[in-house]
Amino acid sequence: MSDESALAAVTAANQAFYDAHEARDLGAMTAVWLHDDSATCVHPGWPFLRGWTAIEASWRAIFQGPGRNQFILTDVVATVGQDIAWVTLEENLVDQGSLAPITATNVFRLVDGEWRLVVHHAGPVLAQTAGE
Repeated sequence: MSDESALAAVTAANQAFYDAHEARDLGAMTAVWLHDDSATCVHPGWPFLRGWTAIEASWRAIFQGPGRNQFILTDVVATVGQDIAWVTLEENLVDQGSLAPITATNVFRLVDGEWRLVVHHAGPVLAQTAGE
């Protein structure tokens, strides 16, 4: 896989994650993730979730809960190695007409020719005062 095609594939896998999130589509979210004990997820304000079973349960709960899952993704930067890639970005969560900035890191592993999400770590950005 060339560097350009790997970068495009990782970018597509990252977008598939957010598409599944916005659509509240558990099947699509399941297709994005690596299904083993090395997978780790940290939703904003949540403790570590380790292993696909715990991660899947969290998405099921989120998708069944209230609220909207709409993001405006900014400052997206993808980096690709041989069989590992990471994407750093800002998830601007749209909620009741306002944006809540959340920083995120998504780590993907190349498994059988497919980039699978193995780590999602997201956290809120604290409000800054002038000069910070």
